Amino acid sequence: MRKHIYIAYTGGTIGMRKLQYGYAPERGYLEQQMATMPELHDATIPAYTIHEYDELLDSANMMPAHWTLIAEDIERNYQDYDGFIVLHGTDTMAYTASALAFMLQHLAKPVILTGSQIPLCEVRNDARENIITALMIAADYPVPEVCLFFGSKLLRGCRAVKVSATGLEAFDSPNFPPLGIAGVNISIKHHLVLPTPTPPDVKLSIGKIGDHVVAALRIFPGISGKMIENILHPPLKGLVLEAYGVGNGPEQNTGFIKALKDATDRGVVIVDTTQCLYGTVAIQEYATGSALAEAGVISGYDMTAEAALTKLFYLFSRGYASEQVKQLMQQNLRGEMTN
Repeated sequence: MRKHIYIAYTGGTIGMRKLQYGYAPERGYLEQQMATMPELHDATIPAYTIHEYDELLDSANMMPAHWTLIAEDIERNYQDYDGFIVLHGTDTMAYTASALAFMLQHLAKPVILTGSQIPLCEVRNDARENIITALMIAADYPVPEVCLFFGSKLLRGCRAVKVSATGLEAFDSPNFPPLGIAGVNISIKHHLVLPTPTPPDVKLSIGKIGDHVVAALRIFPGISGKMIENILHPPLKGLVLEAYGVGNGPEQNTGFIKALKDATDRGVVIVDTTQCLYGTVAIQEYATGSALAEAGVISGYDMTAEAALTKLFYLFSRGYASEQVKQLMQQNLRGEMTN
């Protein structure tokens, strides 16, 4: 039987129209454009239904409440479709992909985020191939996890980062191989794909993300203890600290270290990630990292900053206390880390 794919259109460049004042989304326009694509009427392409959201967002305006909206949309339609595509702007696509990876529990069908750098309405665009390939993967390949497809790569959603503002291969997965490559053929590396939940008919459920106060901070030379002290004040519950190299920070900056220690003593969860694209945090390898560990900072290993932040949101939304959050932040839940 011909598969049927649900397309959740949230906004972004892919469906924008060129107006007098620049590109902007317009209701119904993406569906009109897709209806004119002869490729989508080919027998090899699955049937699809487009659900256009009431508010079409530039992804820079995405908030945690929108992640829940998308997750609830997938849950509501889960039994009626074979796979799901989320059309999304590129700026925060990696955040949404990471959030959905944690939120969608017992997922047994593909959920693929994609978009484009050039709108579908332009003669030369990357939207066409991204839509076609995402549809084919969602229909024909057993990939029961949240993925991000862009350019030629199928990436695990909670491993993806945006690496180019202008290139058509805009996303990569620096610390984990692509789940698939779309070249002359579509090749899926099945040994890397997460297993289908057991039993396979277990019901999908979602872990909603609430309005918890978490933040991210990039360490820089000259960072002041007073500044980070102000950031770490209540009601902050968690912080992703983007540190140097393998997780190092300025251990000679006593004000900085004291602010971290005071916060962790109050129960703030501080997760050490690296500013580098490649590699992992080894928090005790150097004295500059050990000082962070002694201040109560925990390792984020090779998680992306996007995955670490959305994981904090997710865990606090589950109602876990700080100590439980610390433990789970250092455990691999959805393939987001290697530890």
